[in-house]
Amino acid sequence: MGRNLVIVESPAKAKTIGRYLGKDYRIAASVGHIRDLPEATLGVDVAQGYKPRYISMKGKEKVIRELRDMAADSSRVYIATDPDREGEAIAWHLAQVLKIDEASPCRISFNEITETAVRNAIGHPRSIDMNLVNSQQARRVLDRLVGYELSPLLWKKIKKGLSAGRVQSVATRLIVDREREIAAFKPEEYWLLTAYLHKSMNQPVFKSRYYGEIAGNKIGKRKLVNQNDADALLAALAGLPFQVWQVKKGSRSRQPGPPFTTSTLQQEAARYLGYTSKKTMSIAQQLYEGIELPSVGAMALVTYIRTDSVRISQEAEQEARQFIEKNFGAAYLPKTPHRFKNRNSAQDAHEAIRPAHFDLVPEQLRNQLTNDQYRLYKLIWDKFMASQMAAALIDTVVADIAAGSHVFRSQGETIRFPGFLAEYGIQLVDQEAEKENDDAESAREKLPELQENEKLLLDRLQPEQKFTQPPARYTEATLIKAMEEKGIGRPSTYAPILSTIQERLYAEKDHKFLVPTELGKVVTAMLEENFENIVDVAFTAEMEKNLDTVEAGTQDWVGLLEQFYPPFHQRVTQAADSLERVKIADVATGEKCPDCKDGDLVIREGRYGKFIACSRYPECKYTKNVENAVKGKCPLCGSGLVSRASRKFKGSRFYTCDKQGSDPQCPFISWGIPIEGRSCETCGSYMIWQKFRGRTYPKCGNKDCPSNQKRSKSTAADPTDASREVPPDPVPEQQT
Repeated sequence: MGRNLVIVESPAKAKTIGRYLGKDYRIAASVGHIRDLPEATLGVDVAQGYKPRYISMKGKEKVIRELRDMAADSSRVYIATDPDREGEAIAWHLAQVLKIDEASPCRISFNEITETAVRNAIGHPRSIDMNLVNSQQARRVLDRLVGYELSPLLWKKIKKGLSAGRVQSVATRLIVDREREIAAFKPEEYWLLTAYLHKSMNQPVFKSRYYGEIAGNKIGKRKLVNQNDADALLAALAGLPFQVWQVKKGSRSRQPGPPFTTSTLQQEAARYLGYTSKKTMSIAQQLYEGIELPSVGAMALVTYIRTDSVRISQEAEQEARQFIEKNFGAAYLPKTPHRFKNRNSAQDAHEAIRPAHFDLVPEQLRNQLTNDQYRLYKLIWDKFMASQMAAALIDTVVADIAAGSHVFRSQGETIRFPGFLAEYGIQLVDQEAEKENDDAESAREKLPELQENEKLLLDRLQPEQKFTQPPARYTEATLIKAMEEKGIGRPSTYAPILSTIQERLYAEKDHKFLVPTELGKVVTAMLEENFENIVDVAFTAEMEKNLDTVEAGTQDWVGLLEQFYPPFHQRVTQAADSLERVKIADVATGEKCPDCKDGDLVIREGRYGKFIACSRYPECKYTKNVENAVKGKCPLCGSGLVSRASRKFKGSRFYTCDKQGSDPQCPFISWGIPIEGRSCETCGSYMIWQKFRGRTYPKCGNKDCPSNQKRSKSTAADPTDASREVPPDPVPEQQT
């Protein structure tokens, strides 16, 4: 027989593992799942205990054939797919296809792709965990039943091409509910009064915010609810001297937070790096599976990235402490290691996300990684190291300043010892807790040294009218946080859910905020009225807990489906008979159709997003793209520029002259924004800003320029990685 065979999911992971195993091992990749339910049919035999019918996935025939040949020629087969439900299910499917007994010690798993972890796993193989497999099967079958029964109902009652999902519909409802809260919100007026004070005429001014009135030895808070209150207070303060009434000094410590989970990584990457959850997980996957580093070869840089655990191993804990003491000093090392608790035992399957190698400092790899890879790796590194560092010590001062019986309050703070902030950076402190709020009752800033009974000079009093604000719309980061807090979805599902609800046009981004479309509102309303449990947050969270019990082996997965499906199927049947078809109203633009002159132009939702069409369709077939004006001038004619969404490359936008389609027409079209006042040194054409692999660089706008021919060879994208591929030159597109 031949060598031992180790099967992983991705070629990148195979290359990394291959560095640690000798010539007695061959590494092969399944390239993800190899079997799944059929696309065209339900694929679940409800009458036979919800038995799924798995088939080989389209395009995987060659992979399966090659794996079978290698397995037949190997002395032993190890299946090393990811250490979660999905990875265990892939391992089981591989065992089924390769005719390996799942009860045999054929499965190895590791939380990090390091030599120690890989060799330890090889030395301790186990059988496939059927509880994990059944939990994944339950989720897959459950989602298939919901999607395949609800989606045709939506086609029939609303429009073709729609989809509903057990978790995506709840996520959409959260966005819709927030929009309803905003629409129903009634702002309330209030006023702020700020005193600008200084100790003497030659010293800087500091702010103090009106707080309340002195009653005995206590201060009673007082809110100014309208202009009459503010005017009356200003009149009462006229001519009154200001002096320090009391000063309270103190200190507080700020403890570091735990290292990243999948959810918190996506949240902070969105907040501080501006990455979508999909982009974050794509880059994180590269860091986990391994990156070809010129200095050391293929190397995995972080541990497993799909986890909701905050636990770390003792080995990692000790290595982190050694690094901190060496690079920061003993003062930055807590006396006892920080250990963080998970909310429940189901979250403890893996470690938190952390660096896999403590000798690969981000700065050392800066020139060996793409900009996006470096920034995310540094974020993970800094967060983990900070989690093991000493607390920050902060001195605080609260000064109450009296004018008659009225009190103004100032608060200040100074960092006495930075502790973990020295690594994670003050700019990365949780801004939700630290940012100054306009509506706060006190001003927070650096204060001069103040003594009780000290007289102060008033520079001016500044009243401000304010109104309470509605709750903010969700961003990707805050929606993921809400889903996690409510128990909706799991680490591997957050990014696909957010992508799906935007691709299905149930929500769209307005800058960074998620706004429900009319389609999303209509679909959500119909599901609420007829399938309350499907879009009910508590029900969905309870189902996630039930799936965890299947994983733990305390609940039968078929029994779980039997509890859910019969009443659900009955509701679908009833709704199909009783529901009336819903029409989505078009949004008028206020313009007449330029073709037929009779119809109005309206905004409609199409397969590729919003587009403008004539209201007399199908009699009049006029359509055009929705255009957004952008800063800059057309390099060909000097007119304005507009951006348009690409229907072929979803999520991409291209730029054209605003005269495109007019008479005379300007032909300018580009993926990049033109650079004003700059010409190509090679051919003299205009230059554009090109984005590629997380970097932005100037490029000649003439595709035939020799500089572009040279660049295309040196920066060609990996053809196996669609997420990195630079789209071909855009062409004018017409929405239909």
